[in-house]
Amino acid sequence: MKPPLPPFTLETAIVKVKAAEDAWNTRDPERVALAYTENSEWRNRAEFLCGRTQIVEFLKRKWSKELDYRLRKELWCFMEHRIAVRFEYEWHDDSGFWYRSYGNENWEFAEDGLMMRRFASINDLPIKPSERKFHWERQTT
Repeated sequence: MKPPLPPFTLETAIVKVKAAEDAWNTRDPERVALAYTENSEWRNRAEFLCGRTQIVEFLKRKWSKELDYRLRKELWCFMEHRIAVRFEYEWHDDSGFWYRSYGNENWEFAEDGLMMRRFASINDLPIKPSERKFHWERQTT
């Protein structure tokens, strides 16, 4: 199936958000990076990245720290070539402490449907293991 291309409709924006959620839940940096243009610009928290190579390296670092990562994304709004999402994800560190991270992302897409810009604001909340909401097996497809 061909990925949704801009300009987005409600239906295609929802498909785009779900595809991003599914890809990120694989925790496969190479696969995730393919959704972005070669020179994609990112701001993730206070880190600024440019290009797929930096994205892959960033995601490798991220998922070596954020263990058993589980993500949910929700469409917030969209127009033409842009989508905004809210998200939350859970993870634990190598000491076994659990966190739920909350945030918003603003996305801008090229004509071919690849993401040109991603700006993410994220906050972390320590949680008890009993407070976890996201329980499912790791996706590998």
